[in-house]
Amino acid sequence: RSPFMRKSFGPKPLLYPQPVLMIATYDEDGTPDIMNAAWGGITEDNEITICLSAEHKTTKNLQKRGAFTVSMADEAHVVACDYLGITSANKTPDKVTRSGLHVTKSELVDAPLIDELALALECKVISYDPETCRLVGEIVNVSCDESALNEAGKVDPAKVRPITFDPFNNTYLALGAAVGRAFHDGLSLK
Repeated sequence: RSPFMRKSFGPKPLLYPQPVLMIATYDEDGTPDIMNAAWGGITEDNEITICLSAEHKTTKNLQKRGAFTVSMADEAHVVACDYLGITSANKTPDKVTRSGLHVTKSELVDAPLIDELALALECKVISYDPETCRLVGEIVNVSCDESALNEAGKVDPAKVRPITFDPFNNTYLALGAAVGRAFHDGLSLK
């Protein structure tokens, strides 16, 4: 018998880390909408896949407009980002204004960029399947506010300060310090 004991949680969407993805779209009248989603990730070099149910205003918007942006929620805007996840634009059309966040139209896709969130993916809709709730988007561009770049012009996670969703405890966690060098540290075992 193993000295390790495991507790079973069953088949659930529980995984660390889960990004807090802020998905922004425009509706048919040009009103911006932003929603908070946790189930998503990079699935190809220029592709993101996100699970979004069909009843979301965001889902309807991106199907009509063919575009959306995905920003990383950050520590400084936890309250606004959470509000955008618990408030439906179907019932509160001005929820973006109420959140205190601001948007600027992307120059590359027909969707808004969230001014206060530094890192964003600008995407075109490849497909959406209402049966599986799978949205697949082509990443047209990744953009970052210059205030979140380091001296070498690369994204500085300490300046972006992205958060992750803890599905076990329903909390948001700050990402920590670097603990290793990717594609390097494992070389010591070769």
